[in-house]
Amino acid sequence: MMFARTKRLTLRPGWPEDARALSEAIGHEAVVTKLARVPWPYALGDAEAFLMNSAAGTDPRFMILLHEGAETRLIGGIGIHDEAGARHLGYWLTPAAWGRGYATEAGQAVVEMARHALGYRRLHAWHFADNPASGRVLTKLGFRRTGRIEPRRSLARGGTASGIGYALDLDGGQSTDAAVPMAA
Repeated sequence: MMFARTKRLTLRPGWPEDARALSEAIGHEAVVTKLARVPWPYALGDAEAFLMNSAAGTDPRFMILLHEGAETRLIGGIGIHDEAGARHLGYWLTPAAWGRGYATEAGQAVVEMARHALGYRRLHAWHFADNPASGRVLTKLGFRRTGRIEPRRSLARGGTASGIGYALDLDGGQSTDAAVPMAA
């Protein structure tokens, strides 16, 4: 298991007791329609099943927890998964956390893990064309557009929508930020 701590966030694996907070954080149509494999509506049982599958898997997946004073709350998720033999970064935030730099902060921590702790050479990512905010996050993380625009499936949308592809080479890349504390 891997964990990371940033200035405002903790990234850690999801635990069964996170199910209610997860279902509340992700359970917004505006969130799930921007994702590929998440149903709408999203129920507590969906969160429980996701957390069970995450615990059994080997892909690095994290809950994003925000620290505000003495309180910590789940505001999103981020991870790397295998898709057709390539490593893909994916993430989401609950709407109340949008526009505050949390996705970029969490993304920087996961990119550093991919580069230094996991030894990955390249990451891929994509976002739906109607979600330009995600493209801005990917660009801030150093990803570059691949020029690929293709139909991507969305379970919540019940069909496909145009997705824009990105890639980030991790070989020899220099981090632009201070090291992120990690524990395995």
